[in-house]
Amino acid sequence: MKKNSLQSITEGAIIVALAMVLSYIPHSVGISSIEVLYGVVPLFLYSWRRGFKAGVIAGIAWGLLDLILRGLSSGSVLNAWQGILEYPVAFGLLGLAGIWSKAIKTKLDEHLSIGSLVIISSLVALFGKYLIHFFAGVLVWGSYAPKAFNPWTWSLLVNGGSAIVTLVFVIIIMLLLKRVLPKIINWRLK
Repeated sequence: MKKNSLQSITEGAIIVALAMVLSYIPHSVGISSIEVLYGVVPLFLYSWRRGFKAGVIAGIAWGLLDLILRGLSSGSVLNAWQGILEYPVAFGLLGLAGIWSKAIKTKLDEHLSIGSLVIISSLVALFGKYLIHFFAGVLVWGSYAPKAFNPWTWSLLVNGGSAIVTLVFVIIIMLLLKRVLPKIINWRLK
């Protein structure tokens, strides 16, 4: 196995573990179903560093861990298809942020701002994840919607709210990391 490949796998395992640990920090906002997903920050950083494929694999691994450690134990999995869609598939879509990896690194090499690429990649990745949750919310969880809402509206409110709150969280963290973000993305072991 190549040294760079081993480093990428090791780094991915650490990122997945960190994302999983961050899942245990209370993260409900307002309505108990709207949640901030803290683990997306390390996963996005990893995706921007290592690219799309590595980001998707790390996202799938995080989704499987979350399914086993939190989903099954909390009763959040009603059937196999819903479990597969809402955990490994939805979390794997967070790796979409890695599509912009080369563009971000090119801009960093040219000492240009990466803010717009960071926001766009985060938006697309979160949209992909929460689109899966939106459809699962309608098809699987719709019968649990309050009587005042139809399943489509309720799922849009809960999953759209979670996506927006998580995106705002990511933007705030990236602004706080603005000075060190280039070093994090381009950091290399010697």
